[in-house]
Amino acid sequence: MTISPKLILDALMHVRYPGTGKDIVTSGMVQDNIRIEGNKVTFSLVFEKPNDPFAKSVGKAAEQAILTYVGEQVDIKGNIELITKEIPKPKPVSILNHVKNIIAVSSGKGGVGKSTISSNLAIALASLGYKVGLLDADIHGPSIPKMFGVEDAHPEVREIDGKHIIIPIEKYGVKILSIGFFVDPEQALVWRGAVSSNALKQLITDAEWGELDFFVMDLPPGTGDIHLTLVQTMGITGAIVVTTPQDVALADARKGVNMFMGEKVNVPVLGLIENMSWFTPAELPENKYYIFGKEGGKRLADELNIPLLGQIPLVQSIRESGDAGRPIACDENSIMSLAFKHLAQNVVEQVDLRNKNRAATIKVEIIK
Repeated sequence: MTISPKLILDALMHVRYPGTGKDIVTSGMVQDNIRIEGNKVTFSLVFEKPNDPFAKSVGKAAEQAILTYVGEQVDIKGNIELITKEIPKPKPVSILNHVKNIIAVSSGKGGVGKSTISSNLAIALASLGYKVGLLDADIHGPSIPKMFGVEDAHPEVREIDGKHIIIPIEKYGVKILSIGFFVDPEQALVWRGAVSSNALKQLITDAEWGELDFFVMDLPPGTGDIHLTLVQTMGITGAIVVTTPQDVALADARKGVNMFMGEKVNVPVLGLIENMSWFTPAELPENKYYIFGKEGGKRLADELNIPLLGQIPLVQSIRESGDAGRPIACDENSIMSLAFKHLAQNVVEQVDLRNKNRAATIKVEIIK
C-alpha cells in the first residue's frame, strides 16, 4: 500500500482535541508539512499556547490513529513534532512614526564641540539628499539657534485635529527646534529636572516633524535626567559620542559610551567622533599641531571596540562660520565641508549596518 498525505489526514480526523472536542485536522492543528519517505512519516502539530496540557496526549493519539487507520508498517513514533503557534509580538509604537532613524549626539563633558558637530552633521546629511531634523536637546545651553542664524525666529503653532502643534524652523535643508526659540536668550534657564524633561518631550511629541530619514538630537553634556528622558520617550537608533583627544575628555567620553551600552539603557553606539584632533592654521594648511594630544579618540574607540567615525581638526573657519550662523558644512567648496560630508557618509554606513544586524530599539523601561 502506498502511503499518501490524504491517508494520513483521514486517519488524523479520528483524533479530537480535548479542549474543544473537534478533530485536529478541522481545527487546523496539523501543519502543512507532511513528509513521506518510504514508510517514514513526519509532520507537526501546532498548539495555541506553550505547555499545552493536552499536547503529549494528542501527539500519542495521532501516532496511534495513523498506525490503526493507515497501517502498522508506518514509521511514525517519535516523528510528530509538537510546536506552539507563534503569536506576533506588537511592534513598538514610536512617537515619531514617520522618522526612520533617531541619532543622539552626546558628550561626556562640555566644551568639546558637540553642538558644532551636530549642526554640521545635520547639514551634511541634508546635502547628501536625506530629509533631516535637528532637535536642540541641550535645555540649559541651547546654541543651535545661533549656529543656524535663527536666534530671532519664532516657530508657528498651528491647531491640528484639536491639538496645538509646533512647526519647526527650516534652514539649510534641516528642520530645527530648540528651547532657545521660546525663552529669553539673555536669561539663564533655571529649571528643575522634571520641568526640563517635560519641555523637551513637548518639542518632540507636539511638533510637526513630518517624514525624516534622520532625526539628530544635540544632547546636553554629561549623563543626566535629559538622557534618561529621551531613552524612555523614544527608541533611539544609535548614539554618537563626541570627544577631544585630551585625557580629561576621554575619561568622560568613556562614561558616556558605557551609559548608552549599559544593560538598563542598551542603546547602540554608532561610533566616536574625535573633535579638535589637531590645529591647522589657515596660513599653514599642511601643518598639524596636536594641542590636546594625539589620537586619544582613536585609542578609546579601539579600546571600546566601536568605530571612529571621524577626526575633525581645530580650524578657525569652523568657529567663524558657526558664530556667523552659517555652519561650515554649507560651504560646498570648503575642505572642511567635505570632511563633514565624509563624516555624514560614515554615519549613514554605520546606521545601515546597525539596522541590518539589530532589531529596532524600543523605549527603555527604567526599573527603580
